[in-house]
Amino acid sequence: MENLDRVRRLMEKHGIPGRDAFDLPTSKKRFPDGAWYRMEISGVERPEVLEALLEESDKRGVPIHRLISTVMGATLLDDAELKEFARLAAAAKSEVIITPGPRASWDVGRQVATPEGALSGLRYRGSDQLSYVIADMMRCIEIGFRGFLVIDEGLLWLLNEMRAKGDIPQDVIFKVSIFAGHASAAGGKVLQSLGANTFNPVGDLSLPALASIRQAIDIPLDLHVYLADSFGGFNRFYDAPEMARLCAPCYYKIEPGTALAAGGGIYKPWTPAAAHAEMCREKVKFAQIMHEMIRENFPTATMSERGAADLAIPRP
Repeated sequence: MENLDRVRRLMEKHGIPGRDAFDLPTSKKRFPDGAWYRMEISGVERPEVLEALLEESDKRGVPIHRLISTVMGATLLDDAELKEFARLAAAAKSEVIITPGPRASWDVGRQVATPEGALSGLRYRGSDQLSYVIADMMRCIEIGFRGFLVIDEGLLWLLNEMRAKGDIPQDVIFKVSIFAGHASAAGGKVLQSLGANTFNPVGDLSLPALASIRQAIDIPLDLHVYLADSFGGFNRFYDAPEMARLCAPCYYKIEPGTALAAGGGIYKPWTPAAAHAEMCREKVKFAQIMHEMIRENFPTATMSERGAADLAIPRP
């Protein structure tokens, strides 16, 4: 059996921590504006939902820096809805990450719907599906959006190649979803090398594991502090101060509910806009609570102001 100490030294030789960071080191990395953390809310599905979120954000005095939007699939919004969405977000100086789609779970193949088939992940199936999702992105880019959710490393590689060669604007960013399933420093390193601008590890990692990922990569970590029952149903509000210290720069993700996409998940397209709007108001309240907890327990950490210069704010 190979000696573990030797294996760990070999890992470190290649830029991957040999152990989870049980010493819990303070991150020396920051957002370009010097801040440690930002707030992200998912499930901003339609313009009327965004209006409710912005109203609640103003009421509570807490900026929401990033909106994970059209999780049901951007294909299901018409051009007028997307243009209004872009206009509202631009006026509010909020970054928008558009979720293109439909995706693999809506394809004719149903392996992904079986207990074992789901373990293969939500990858795009065939070149036709790749062309569909890229066409959906191109439509949104023309309307003015500059951020997109990606669940597939192959698609990420292709999009990064297109961006590098000028087929996609240079200011477009790619966020890798929790559905990609990465949970280690090596996984984060792969995504960063493929052009990811920000990445969401699986939600239930320990603080030492998250700290080891931070040591290996420079892009922001997108960290769930509240996640749906279908993913385990956890609430990590009290971890938020330590997450800021260990993982900066990081986005806090607030995504409660029964399920996201499974079964009667909250992102199914027939979910009423009013339900999404009310849920977004609650999520803004949770962002306020989390911000207050960080200020009380780790006041050194600062949050970005609204409209930070590096955000992928729409350009309608």
